[in-house]
Amino acid sequence: MNIFKFRVVVDMEEDIFRDIEIATDSKFLELHEAILRAFDFEEGEMASFYMSNDTWERGEEVTLMDVGMEMELELDEEAEQRTPSIKAMKETALETMLSHPDDKVIYVYDFLRMWCFYIELVEIKKAAPSTLYPRISLVYGTAPDQNSKEIDLFGDLDLPADGGGETYKTGDPELDAYLDDDGDEGQSFTSLDDLDDDLY
Repeated sequence: MNIFKFRVVVDMEEDIFRDIEIATDSKFLELHEAILRAFDFEEGEMASFYMSNDTWERGEEVTLMDVGMEMELELDEEAEQRTPSIKAMKETALETMLSHPDDKVIYVYDFLRMWCFYIELVEIKKAAPSTLYPRISLVYGTAPDQNSKEIDLFGDLDLPADGGGETYKTGDPELDAYLDDDGDEGQSFTSLDDLDDDLY
């Protein structure tokens, strides 16, 4: 049995990474689960892998979502056939998408908090006797708290659930004034020139 050894680096200022070894014929779903275990993240959020390159651009997607037979199809004009535009983790083997050391993948977990991991295939080797895979072969740095990222831009604004007419406070006076509908009653600007005239 052959093994992929991946270095998985979480996108943070500090250097925090895990080396994960996993069978080449494993599904992406197994790598997804191994990454969550390696960083002590709980399951339950959406996730996707994106094939990447040396400049870490996002390419073809392998998603946790069960796209099944309802998968969106796109027309491959060169081959004149219809091919799936998105692959599913539970159906896609690692070895069908990765084959060379230095191959790169971006893994995104929890699309509200947007945890991003940079994955590089560092080695392809034979499995060690009596070793269970997948396994974590190296731990470097303390894993971040899964909930340490804000959910979204307005996550701490305490917005009313019914979207009513309360004033939202951000702590930024200029932004608060902009969001405050009652603060500028009677003023209206029909162009940027009108706004400039009023300000200056």
